[in-house]
Amino acid sequence: MLWFSHAPLMVVIRDTMHLTDQEVKILLILNVALTIPARIVVGMLVDKYGPKQLFSSILILGGLISIGFAFTQTYQQLAIVRFLLGFVGAGFVVGIRMISEWFPARQTGIAQGIYGGWGNFGSAGAAIILPSVALYFGAENGWRYAIGSTGVIAIIYGFIYYFSVSNTPKGSTYFKPKKMGAMEVTSKKDLLLYIVMNAPMYIALSILTWKLSAKMHWIDEPVAYAIYGTLIILYIVQIWKIIQVNKSIFHTEVPEMQRYAFKQVAILNIAYSLTFGAELAVVSMLPLYYVDTFNVEPILAGILAGIYPVINLFARPAGGWLSDKIGRKLTLGIVSAGAAVSFYILSNVTSEWTLWLVVASTIMAGIFS
Repeated sequence: MLWFSHAPLMVVIRDTMHLTDQEVKILLILNVALTIPARIVVGMLVDKYGPKQLFSSILILGGLISIGFAFTQTYQQLAIVRFLLGFVGAGFVVGIRMISEWFPARQTGIAQGIYGGWGNFGSAGAAIILPSVALYFGAENGWRYAIGSTGVIAIIYGFIYYFSVSNTPKGSTYFKPKKMGAMEVTSKKDLLLYIVMNAPMYIALSILTWKLSAKMHWIDEPVAYAIYGTLIILYIVQIWKIIQVNKSIFHTEVPEMQRYAFKQVAILNIAYSLTFGAELAVVSMLPLYYVDTFNVEPILAGILAGIYPVINLFARPAGGWLSDKIGRKLTLGIVSAGAAVSFYILSNVTSEWTLWLVVASTIMAGIFS
């Protein structure tokens, strides 16, 4: 709810702040930009400090930033604060580690599914509830009260979370990695693949910078080149760190029992980027799309857009249960194929379609993504 609180209110924000379509697109892009590197950083931090400390910190800090978004007065302030709020999306990583500590391997699939389903239900809650909250307060500042309220709730729950949970069940030990900053791989070939698989993150951030500079003219050219240079340096530093963490494989063979194929991680990365990446895009633009294309009221647009992530509340646990029953490989193949078909259908939607046919198509996409 905190991360995508702006999406169902974008129509009102656009009108009250007098934003152009180009400026709206930039806000939607910035909302997920910081999430890309933040998930890696948060993953390292949760391994070191534990889910309890990390999740409560993300909730409290994210809540403060959300309140800051509600007080913005200019487009530049909107853009900067929205960019900063993108780190809230990294909170998902924390829960993955915590579930692995609390549930046995045979139940991990359905446990992760329930967790992920409720996470996506938050965006549905935002789409369904926040337009009504904004309407209740009324006037041009209604959206500010609605978004600010999500920040207050997040801060309160951040403290509740900190004082209510523990990193592991009683009597269990929270194991921390011996080496920080990179994953450990078990062969030279996997080391090379690991380095290559880190490149897409920097490529994605470079493309984002290019879109915001050359295409949207929001970033000056010198600033864009400075960002490109920074990303290159960071990638080189990351490569050095990966090699430092895994330098033992150059002179010591990893025992057979400890070996794993990194390609399994790479395949999962690609599948997740295709399914969840597409889902984020749909969640971001769907309310605004319903208003602009089908001329529905913002509250109805929020309800219809909320149907898409609501489906995840059931689809994700079902996917986890299926994975536990028939295996992860077959399940991933089925849902990937289904996602490909459903998003192909969505890509062909036009204003000539009936509204309910579009909603049905989003339901299909929600099931597989």
